[in-house]
Amino acid sequence: MPVWLTTRFQIDLSRPRVMGIVNVTPDSFSDGGAHADARSGLAHCERLVREGVDILDIGGESTRPGAPTLTVEEEWARVAEVLKGALTLGVPVSIDTCKTEVMRRALDLGVDIVNDIKALTDDGAEVLVAAHGRCGVCLMHMQGLPATMQERPQYGDILSEVRGVLAARAGALVALGVAHDRITLDPGYGFGKAPEHNLALWQAESALRELGWPLLVGWSRKSTLGHVTGRPVGERLVASVAAALASVHKGAAIVRVHDVAETVDALKVWRAAGLLTDCTGSGRGDGQTERQSAP
Repeated sequence: MPVWLTTRFQIDLSRPRVMGIVNVTPDSFSDGGAHADARSGLAHCERLVREGVDILDIGGESTRPGAPTLTVEEEWARVAEVLKGALTLGVPVSIDTCKTEVMRRALDLGVDIVNDIKALTDDGAEVLVAAHGRCGVCLMHMQGLPATMQERPQYGDILSEVRGVLAARAGALVALGVAHDRITLDPGYGFGKAPEHNLALWQAESALRELGWPLLVGWSRKSTLGHVTGRPVGERLVASVAAALASVHKGAAIVRVHDVAETVDALKVWRAAGLLTDCTGSGRGDGQTERQSAP
């Protein structure tokens, strides 16, 4: 049974999992301000759990192109109370951050997963995660920095470049003693990639599985879906669900989404039709996320 090992949970990946986005920010690209304080952020977490979310991913700093960089204290002030509340809801909790000190504080609270768009390249981040011994980690590919990443992204062979970076980052963690089953990889759609780059990478996404780690994929409401459909961000629900299903078809183990209920329902329909087994070749079943016993 393929699993993702995390602080409190052993997440069964024999069926695809839904990671729900909780942006505790005033300026995220599609839902900025909707959950910008602790009370509304936690209420959103509770709603996503009712809708069937498998993992909550909580972030306090927008990564949209041109977004300002926060200090550690500013970011932590946004997420601390939401993380504390989310940890009582019975599902794995992820901190979406690229700052080592925010990771440290979140892990000290008991957070299960570090989801880092910079793939643990901040000073001390690798060592922190390696020393923890239990937390899960998602390493994402990004060309450039959020403030400027979409100005002129350039690639030769995008699949080879993304594969190379992700393999190197995962290999560096393994060399530090991080267990293979604690790691997932994210191709980073929309992060330093023009629409043509995203689409070329997506069409070859199955090849990223050959690296040997589960894929966590985020297409929800992204601009490339607007490029394909001609629809603004507020009208990309159908495209987002379709993109999530397409990535699962290509072998993604976790899909990171805003629209949890709709994605959960779509996956239930695919499962009922037998398509989840057919599309992965791994005999996907109905395994549940299991809580790990305390060390």
